[in-house]
Amino acid sequence: MNFGKNGKTSNMAKVTIEFDSIEDNDELTMCINGIKWYSLAWEIDQYMRSRLKYCELSEEVYKELDAAREKLHEIMRHDGLKFD
Repeated sequence: MNFGKNGKTSNMAKVTIEFDSIEDNDELTMCINGIKWYSLAWEIDQYMRSRLKYCELSEEVYKELDAAREKLHEIMRHDGLKFD
């Protein structure tokens, strides 16, 4: 059982990731930067959403931007990822 600073029990989960060698450094970096990649994808999605919703775009540009946003969502669904 874990106790927080106030002496009460804490329900915070802990995760330990172990790598066998220094050659696993790339995998370690990917694990550590996961939240940064999530944030990057979120910001790109929101940028495209904002452009589609509020900007006067030609029909061609609108279709291409909409297709790019849908592709992002498709890739995320395929990999079991979502923004919530």
